[in-house]
Amino acid sequence: MKRVVVTGIGAVTPLGNDAFTSWENAKKGISGIAESTRLDKEKVDISIVGEVKGFEPQNYMDKREARRMGRFSQFAVAASKMAMEDAAVTVGENVEAERVGVWIGSGIGGLGEFEEQYQKFLDKGQRRVSPFTIPMFIPDMASGRVSIELGAKGVNNCSVTACASGSNSIGDAFRVIQQNKADMMVTGGAEACITEMTIAGFSNMTALSKNSNPNQASRPFDKGRDGFVLGEGSGVLVLEELEHAKARGAKIYGELIGYGATGDAYHITTPAPDGEGAQRSMNEALEDANISSNEVDYINAHGTSTAYNDLYETNAIKAVFQEHAYKLAVSSTKSMTGHLLGGAGAVEAVFSLLAIRDSVMPPTINYETPDEELDLDYVPNVAKEKKLDIVMSNSLGFGGHNATLVFRKYI
Repeated sequence: MKRVVVTGIGAVTPLGNDAFTSWENAKKGISGIAESTRLDKEKVDISIVGEVKGFEPQNYMDKREARRMGRFSQFAVAASKMAMEDAAVTVGENVEAERVGVWIGSGIGGLGEFEEQYQKFLDKGQRRVSPFTIPMFIPDMASGRVSIELGAKGVNNCSVTACASGSNSIGDAFRVIQQNKADMMVTGGAEACITEMTIAGFSNMTALSKNSNPNQASRPFDKGRDGFVLGEGSGVLVLEELEHAKARGAKIYGELIGYGATGDAYHITTPAPDGEGAQRSMNEALEDANISSNEVDYINAHGTSTAYNDLYETNAIKAVFQEHAYKLAVSSTKSMTGHLLGGAGAVEAVFSLLAIRDSVMPPTINYETPDEELDLDYVPNVAKEKKLDIVMSNSLGFGGHNATLVFRKYI
C-alpha cells in the first residue's frame, strides 16, 4: 500500500477566507458565530449562525461561471485552488492530469439555490427557472466543478454522508492513492445551507441551539449545551503519494495513516448508545494506522454541542482509549465555526494538521459549566501547547455514518 501525505491545504470558514487565517483565529479562541446577515428573522426562530464573511467568488474563478455555481461549489473551488497553490502544483505541469483525482463531499448541496429557483417557479412559472438549477444544487457538483477548474482527469467522486461527508471523502480519496489509482487527490467537503428552510427543519427537529447569545450558543461538552449552531464553508486537502511528493520537493504537513468508517444501524438522527458505532470507527482507524490507542495525543472531536452527541462521543472515547482517555486532550472547534455539516470534517482535518505543525491544541470555547458525565480534558477556552505526533479527527453523521481519520507528524 502506498503511503499518503498532505502537501496542501485550503479553507473558507466562518473564521476566515483561507486556512491560515481560520487557524490563527481558532488558536486564539475567536468565534465566527454571530447574528445572521442573510436570514429573514420573521420566518425563523433561530438566527445565530456561522456565516462566511466577505467572500468574493470572482477572486478565485470567472465571475460568469461563479453565477452558475451553487455557493457550496464556489467555496469548494476557492478552497481547492488555495490548496493547490499551497502545494505548489499545477495540473499538467508537475503532475499528470490523469493521475489527479477529486473527491469532495457535501451533506446537502445547493439547497439555497433550489429554494430560490423553486420560488421563481411558483411566482413566475417554468420559463423563469434557471437552466443551471440542477447543476447548482446537486451535491456532486462541487467535486465536478473543482475537477473542471483544475483540469484534474482522475477519479471524480462525492461522498454524501451528512455530517461525515468531508471525512468520508478524505478517507475514500486516501484509499485511491494507497491503491496506486492516483498520485494526488484534491479532497474535502463543502456546505452552504444557511437558509430559512434548513433552519426550520433543524429547529423543528430540536437539533439547533435556541440560545440567542452568540457567545453561548455553541458550547460543546458544557452542561448548558442545547444544540448545534449551523455553519458554512469548505475545507480541502491535497493528498499525495509520498514518493511523488518527495520527488518534487513538496512541503509535507503530515501523513494520513488511518481511516475508519462504520454505520450505527440504529436511528436516523440519534447516535447509537454510548457511541457504539463511533467506537468501532475509531478502533478501525487505529487498526488501519497500525498504532495503539496510547499513541494518540489529541482528538478533534465531532463535538456538536448536542446532548446525545457530546455524551456518547465522550463515552466512545473512554471505551476505546480506556485510561489513556484521561491523558489525551479532546476539543471541538465547532465551538468557533459552528457545524459545517458536510464541510465540517474537512475543515477539522485542516485544523488537525495545523495542530501537529504548530504543536497547539485548539480550545473548546464557551465552556463554563462542567457536566459531571463529561470528564475528559476538553481544552476549555484557551489553546494548549503540546508536541503532537498523532492526531485523530471524528465525524458522526445523521443516518448513523461514522468516520475517523488519523494523522501523524511526518519526519
